[in-house]
Amino acid sequence: MSGAPTTGAGAAPVTPGADQLHATVQRIAANVEQVLVGKPEVVRVALVTMLAEGHLLVEDVPGVGKTSLAKALARSVDCTVSRVQFTPDLLPSDITGVSVYNRRTESFEFRPGPVFANVVVGDEINRASPKTQSALLECMEEKQVTVDGETYPLSAPFMVIATQNPIEMEGTYALPEAQRDRFTARVSIGYPDLKAELAMVDEHAGHDPLADLQPVADAAEVQGLLQAVRRVHVSTEIRRYAVELVTATRQLTELRLGASPRSTLQLVRAARAQAALAGREFTIPDDVQAVAIPVLAHRLVLTSEARAARRSTTELVRQLLSRTPVPRGDTERERR
Repeated sequence: MSGAPTTGAGAAPVTPGADQLHATVQRIAANVEQVLVGKPEVVRVALVTMLAEGHLLVEDVPGVGKTSLAKALARSVDCTVSRVQFTPDLLPSDITGVSVYNRRTESFEFRPGPVFANVVVGDEINRASPKTQSALLECMEEKQVTVDGETYPLSAPFMVIATQNPIEMEGTYALPEAQRDRFTARVSIGYPDLKAELAMVDEHAGHDPLADLQPVADAAEVQGLLQAVRRVHVSTEIRRYAVELVTATRQLTELRLGASPRSTLQLVRAARAQAALAGREFTIPDDVQAVAIPVLAHRLVLTSEARAARRSTTELVRQLLSRTPVPRGDTERERR
C-alpha cells in the first residue's frame, strides 16, 4: 500500500525573534482584513488560533463572511489548502481518502482525501452527519489519518478552519462534544457596523477581494512562528491561573459539562500565542483573559434549567474571569 504524499513547503523553518514574529503576523492580519472589513477582533482570534497550533470554529448566520475569513487566512499563507463542502450525503472517506485496488499492480493504493493539506477549510461542517464529522477527530488531535489499518501522518503546519450555521437553522446537526472540544477557539463574526458595511460595499461591489489576495508568508515561515510561540515563557502563577479558571467551570451549577483538561492545555497555548501577538516573550494575566472566552465558551454544556433561563456560556466565562483571583506576582521576570 503506497503512502500519502507529503504536503507543505520544503524549506527549513527559521525561528524568528519577537519583533520579526510580530511583523509577520501583522502582515497576515492586514491581508485578511482586506477581505473581512471592520472585524479586527475576529482576525485576532483567528491568528491566535493559528499560532497556538490549533483549529478554529467560525459560527454565525449565513452571509456574514465565515467562509471568506477561512479562505482569506488560508490564502494569506503560501501552503497547500483544500476545501470541503459538508453536506448530508458526505462520507468519511470523502474527507480522509480511500484505498483503491489497482488491477495492474494487484495491490491496494491509498488515494488521499482533502484532509492532506496544511490548511483544511470545512464549510458548513454541521450540515454533515455526526458519522462524517467524526472523520476529523483523529486528524485534529493526532495529526494523522488511519485508513484500513494503515496510518498516514499529516504534514505540519496543519490547521482546520470550519464554519457552521447556528443549530436552530434548518438542515443542521449539533456538533458532538468530542468534536467541539478539538477546536481550540470559536468565534462569531456578527453583522458589520454601518461604516464597515459601507466600506465593504464601496470596495467589494465591483470585484471579489479574495481573487486578488496574495500570500504574505509561506509554510516555512509559519513553522518558524510556531516554534517561536512555543518558547514564550509561562510562569507558574499564570499556569495556576489557567488551571483555576478551567476547574471553576466544573463547579458551576448552570453547567452539565465543564471544560476538559484539553481545555487547560489549549488555554495556555492560546495565552502564549496572544503574548507573541503582542510582541512579548512572556505571558501575563491579560493574555489568559483575552483568549478565555473564545477558548472555553464553546466547550461548556448548559443544563436544561440554564437554557430555559436563557443563560449563555459566554456570560458564565465572563463571570468566572471577574471572580477568579488574578495573580499579582512579578510573573514576567520569573525564569524556568
